[in-house]
Amino acid sequence: MSITHKRTIRTLSHCFYDLKYHLVWTPKYRGKTLQSDKVKQELKRIIESISRWKQWEPIELNIQDDHVHFILLASPRYSVSYIMQILKGKSSAWMKRKIKRTRNLYDKSSLWARGYFVSSIGIDEHIIRRYVKHQEKHNQVQQESLFNLLS
Repeated sequence: MSITHKRTIRTLSHCFYDLKYHLVWTPKYRGKTLQSDKVKQELKRIIESISRWKQWEPIELNIQDDHVHFILLASPRYSVSYIMQILKGKSSAWMKRKIKRTRNLYDKSSLWARGYFVSSIGIDEHIIRRYVKHQEKHNQVQQESLFNLLS
């Protein structure tokens, strides 16, 4: 799934944000339990449904035979641990209900392994580092332009 996404700063009542996360998680025991096209299609549908329900914006989803990569934009209201709890918990429960119990995988308590990987995505690191390093100059230019507007 590739979703067209443009860079836009979102707003809440007291903040501006552009929080994108790259999330990776695996099935229990890292087995190739996701290799069936039927399982991949159902998991994709479930992840998209969860995202709509929580008002997260999916950017990219790639389901491999033994792990899932998902990039999404979420509001600062949600911690990464909460996002993963909802994604893994709901998708595991819904997959168990939807897919027949023909495999050993669905007899276990959870479809997913406990851990996950997360990385934030946003403005490139070198841009942020340059901005922070030259903050004094940046603020001076803003103050001078504000002063010019007032005079």
